[in-house]
Amino acid sequence: MSALPKFVRAMSALVFTTAMAQATAQTDFPNKPITLLVGSAPGGSNDVFARVIGKQLQDVLGVSVVVENKPAAGGILANVLLAKAPADGYTLVVLSSTFTTGAAVRKNLQYDAIKSFTPIAMLAKGPMLITVGNNTPYKTLEDLVKFAKANPGKLNYGTSGVGSINQFASELLSEAAGIKMTHVPYKGMGPAVTDLLSGHIDMIIASAPSLLSQVKSEKIRALGVTTVERSEVAPDISGLKEAGLPKAAVDLWWGVLAPAGTPKPVVDKLNKSINQIITSDAMKSFFVKEGATPFAMSPEAFASHLATELERWKVIAQNANIQAE
Repeated sequence: MSALPKFVRAMSALVFTTAMAQATAQTDFPNKPITLLVGSAPGGSNDVFARVIGKQLQDVLGVSVVVENKPAAGGILANVLLAKAPADGYTLVVLSSTFTTGAAVRKNLQYDAIKSFTPIAMLAKGPMLITVGNNTPYKTLEDLVKFAKANPGKLNYGTSGVGSINQFASELLSEAAGIKMTHVPYKGMGPAVTDLLSGHIDMIIASAPSLLSQVKSEKIRALGVTTVERSEVAPDISGLKEAGLPKAAVDLWWGVLAPAGTPKPVVDKLNKSINQIITSDAMKSFFVKEGATPFAMSPEAFASHLATELERWKVIAQNANIQAE
């Protein structure tokens, strides 16, 4: 009798056993610690959100959640590690808008921003603030646009680096207003804010957590937020619609990704747990304090958002000639 039937039976049994084990693992998920990767140093918004969400996930899922900071290459290292991790839901990354702006200009990434990951959930959205130094004469966004139109390239703006969401938001404003400004990149938002305070640069568009305290203390002047309407994060600051520039609107966002191929039952459980956490009254208050508002999404809706935003930034990068350093 040929050994082939025995081999076939053995392989069939192995495949069946493996499939059963995978199904059991999905059903029992989670049954061991979960790691949340963060591609920045402790203290930034990604890290702050990861630690708060991680603590809440521990309570909801009943397993420990560990935050690991991988502050290298503008968050790319954390993304690379996630792309190479097992697709079982036990390794995730918390990231923000720079994930898509970076992917729009970098050609040498070790991952595909869409194909290498499974979107889990959006955490929150928030406006950016359009601010100028107190030494400038601009009292409104209309004042700034009028000057920039009359003096192409004379107005300069600072960012946390080439390809950052700060640069993209600034170039989107330039495109919508029909103006030309000069980009001054820094190695981080801290030095850029310092130079705005001292009058070395004219303008910065950055997150509310980066600038709101200086605005409230009147050390710098806010001309608007980057959302169409006013935001509950800063309700006394004008939205872009009031300045006639709704096409310049851009939201910051924060979200969670898993490796590509993560089983749908695992994705759905994580999504449901995270949405439950971020929509609580306590978390809404926390996010608003941090300059954002919770924004629950299905995995499919988040995937669509990422794809749409990536294509949008590719167009802006091409129009403004934004290239990675």
